[in-house]
Amino acid sequence: MMANAHLLLLTLLICSAYGAGLEDKKGPLDHKVLDVPEATPVPFAIFQFTSTVESVSSYRVSGETEGKISISSDGWLYLEEPLEWSPEKRHALNIEALSADDNTLDGPYTVVLQVVDVNNNPPVFTQSQYSGSIREHSPAGVPFVQVLATDDDDANTPNAQLSYSIENQIPNPSGQFFFTINPNNGEISTTEEGAAFLRAKTGVIYSRGETRGSVDVLKKKFDEFCSPKTEVPLENNPFFTCVQHAESRRFNAIQDPDYTLIVRAEDLGGGTPNALSSTTRVNVAIIQNLWVRPEPITIKENVLNEYPMLIASVRSNDPNALYRLVQKEKEIPFPFTINEDGAIFVTEPLDREQKDMYILVVLAEDDQGVELETPMEIQVKVGDENDSPPVCAEAQSIFEVQENEKVGNHIGDLLVLDADEENTLNSLLSYKLLSQNPANPSEGMFSIDEARGRIQVAKHNFRRKDVPEYQLKVGVTDGVHSTECNVVIKIIDINNEIPIFEKNDYGTYSIPELADVGTTLLTIKATDADDPGTGSSRVEYHITKGDPDKLFAIEVDDTTGEGRVYVAQPLDYEVQSTYQLQIDARNPEPLIKGVEYDEHSTTVVVIELVDVDEPPVFTVDILNINVPENLTVGTTLLTADAKDPDGQKIMFKLEGDEQGWFEVDPDSGELKTKAEMDREVVDQLKVRIIAYETEGQKQETEKEVSIQLLDVNDNFPKLQKTQGFMCVKNPTPLVLTAVDADAPPFGEPFTFALQMARKSPNWEITPVDGTSAKLVLKKKPPADQTFSIPVNVKDNAGMGVTQKFEVRVCNCTELGYCYMEPGTHAWKFSVSTTVAILGGVFGFIILFLIIVIYRIKKKDKKTKKAVADGETNAML
Repeated sequence: MMANAHLLLLTLLICSAYGAGLEDKKGPLDHKVLDVPEATPVPFAIFQFTSTVESVSSYRVSGETEGKISISSDGWLYLEEPLEWSPEKRHALNIEALSADDNTLDGPYTVVLQVVDVNNNPPVFTQSQYSGSIREHSPAGVPFVQVLATDDDDANTPNAQLSYSIENQIPNPSGQFFFTINPNNGEISTTEEGAAFLRAKTGVIYSRGETRGSVDVLKKKFDEFCSPKTEVPLENNPFFTCVQHAESRRFNAIQDPDYTLIVRAEDLGGGTPNALSSTTRVNVAIIQNLWVRPEPITIKENVLNEYPMLIASVRSNDPNALYRLVQKEKEIPFPFTINEDGAIFVTEPLDREQKDMYILVVLAEDDQGVELETPMEIQVKVGDENDSPPVCAEAQSIFEVQENEKVGNHIGDLLVLDADEENTLNSLLSYKLLSQNPANPSEGMFSIDEARGRIQVAKHNFRRKDVPEYQLKVGVTDGVHSTECNVVIKIIDINNEIPIFEKNDYGTYSIPELADVGTTLLTIKATDADDPGTGSSRVEYHITKGDPDKLFAIEVDDTTGEGRVYVAQPLDYEVQSTYQLQIDARNPEPLIKGVEYDEHSTTVVVIELVDVDEPPVFTVDILNINVPENLTVGTTLLTADAKDPDGQKIMFKLEGDEQGWFEVDPDSGELKTKAEMDREVVDQLKVRIIAYETEGQKQETEKEVSIQLLDVNDNFPKLQKTQGFMCVKNPTPLVLTAVDADAPPFGEPFTFALQMARKSPNWEITPVDGTSAKLVLKKKPPADQTFSIPVNVKDNAGMGVTQKFEVRVCNCTELGYCYMEPGTHAWKFSVSTTVAILGGVFGFIILFLIIVIYRIKKKDKKTKKAVADGETNAML
């Protein structure tokens, strides 16, 4: 009854919880992997298995059930108790379909339940509260404390992905947060507002050798700063105990924090409505920062004072720091020093004109030279005093003014320099015209602006013939110092005269059409009555008509004023034979109002070209062609296009064909192949096509043709060696190397293969590089033997043939050579036979020598006996 109620409850739960999704939890009895959430309400239906076998009465589950997993008689696998997630948590089950008498009809099947994490664990901070301290004036964004929380949920899911935020800042009178937190790692730093406004509580400042918080030190400080003194012992003095207590709490962020931050950690990455979270406190103490850079310092130059003179002081947060002063710029001298208490002195008067700014770098170090603070830069500006007089930029300033210059016109600005500081009263200059020489036609011909030194025309009626220039003296002062500057104003002639040609018609000039560029045709000249050496009298020549292609140009001789008319570009009689040039003479300076150029400033000249028999001309400057090497004989490579400027008939011929591969049609200029070409013989050729006239002077012109032969795959790789030997004792692989006369992509890399009917048990070939391969002996032969191995070598395009490689496998000498190399024939003797033959030969030679020596000795005996007989007979 209880079981039926239990199943009924399970069925209701399934229907209410899953409704239309019920069909997704049904399936045949088979091997399966199912996901099950942790901490589910129970009973919790997982999956309904249905066996395909008939007569199934019930199901049974076994394995890692832990007493929490069951299966109903109709195949519903469900939880009786919730499962807990842990990393790699799995339940391996076996499910069987049973008959009415509990016999297994189907299965068992393996079903694995994977426990899936759900977000049921809030983040937990590693500490109930945190503390940190930061010095005032610290830069924003530098972390000074870090909070850390953990989450027991699956770290590989958002359930354990934490995000940190600051909920509140206490106190927060301005409504602005002075602190910020990295949402990913919990690092806390100051904001820009915090870096600017955070200040520490005022406390005792310690000197060298004094220990922070020491009672003895505090007693001394109290005696120094508190008055009147009384006879009350310090331990009983409430003011002293208050100071001692405050000083002990000043560096303790937990006991007496300046700020308290409420920090929250949320899972699911933060900002999700159903995320779990927790909070912690962060107590922050603001520590007094004594290492503060002074404002920029200004020191007046040339100050008369007692040196060294104190200009600033710095103090490290470490009372035992040692101070050192260095200069940022490597300049000498460096008139600054610092003492052990951080007082900075200037050691001598400064000169702003020598250097107007110093940058001092202050270092605070311990006795080992380790920096205790970040190096501090202090700017020292040298204040100016009026100690430099005005200086004229030029020993003599020269300006020009025209004769008809109007009153008030600007002539020029007098440049005067003052080394004192710009834009100050010390460098503010005043100008005054002191004298004018000559005073003709009157005094006061010029004026000068008192503040800017601007020189203007004060009176008109300048006459260059009477006064070619004026000498002025100008006084300049800065209020303390004065100087005088010399000014020269030259009167220049106005352009009231026009240039006049010596001839208005220079007639006709002839020139060969092949005259070189730069050839002079004629010289022309126009004169100007204006003042010599000025822009008003200088003459320029311009060809204004008759030469639209600018074939001619004019060069002016500044000394004589003459114009040289010359050829500027190549001429061509056949294009145009006569040129009528109009040449105008002009001044670079504009004419005054009312004066105009007329016919006297214009001349004409006629240039006639003389026809010259010119050689033929090719229409193309450079001829480069690329052709494949296997081109069919008789193919036209190009047609040489040439024309004769004089219209004469031309023909063509070929020179420079050393290979005899080409020919040219004498009438059409077609360049053709007349023989097969081979790139492997020569890959680039140069021939000359000559176009020549058939009549007249029979002039000719040649054009070089560069022919690049393109490779085709007409060569196969060839083995460089076709024989080799191996020693039986040490069968070192033979390296086969092939060459191919073709160029890429028809050459290397090569492919080597053994071309045998079936795979060889004795030999194999392996590649070494793009041109070589190793022939390897796999099995030693029982006796000396010569092998003829077919090797197929193909190039990169797959073209190749099979070649024979002969290998002698033999016993070797101590030097590593075969007794008999490949190619030995059957009639040749073996080593043992050869040794026996040589032994017999040596034996025969020795026997022969013995016989010869014996017979010689025997002959000598006979000779001696005959001589003795002869002497006897003589005596008788």
